Amino acid sequence: MTTLALIDAGGANIGSVRYALGRLGVEAQLTTDAQVIRGAQRVILPGVGAAAQVMARLRELDLIDTLHSLEAPLLGVCVGMQVLFEHSEEDDTPCLGLLAGRVGKLPVADGIRVPHMGWNTLTPTRAASLTAGIGAQDQAYFVHSYAAPVGEDCLSTTTHGQAFAAVVQRGRVAGAQFHPERSAATGARLLHNFIEYGLA
Repeated sequence: MTTLALIDAGGANIGSVRYALGRLGVEAQLTTDAQVIRGAQRVILPGVGAAAQVMARLRELDLIDTLHSLEAPLLGVCVGMQVLFEHSEEDDTPCLGLLAGRVGKLPVADGIRVPHMGWNTLTPTRAASLTAGIGAQDQAYFVHSYAAPVGEDCLSTTTHGQAFAAVVQRGRVAGAQFHPERSAATGARLLHNFIEYGLA
């Protein structure tokens, strides 16, 4: 059985993430222990709230170096994905720098509300094991005000006012801007792929 560490970086969605993983037959270990995280076969960094809060929590737990030296596949979710990048415009926050780029605020325009909240369609940009079985008309559930730009690490995009990265991956590091635990079959497929295939 695949061992999975779920980093307790704060946020109200951790219980629902564990429940979603449990439905896939995986008992995730909720932890802040660097040794447990380094020993896991898969690691998920969830996040709800603000980038600065998540980064402060990771520094408080002395996990920054652990995440930089991690050899196992790492999946960031929502704000957990945003802090994988170099910087977030939210509170001018320096982030982990595991992925290149800067996270910016979604634009407000006529008919476009921020935060972006609800279901939206994913558009694949390149094939990868993480997004296998997730098609061009599949939808996922989003709740966010900031997003990463579309770049070369992008596997899927979504448009809300402008196109932004919905799923990203570079090497052992990946992220989903949407909430897999709230995204029905699409979210279950993403989590299944991460558990089953890692980030091959």
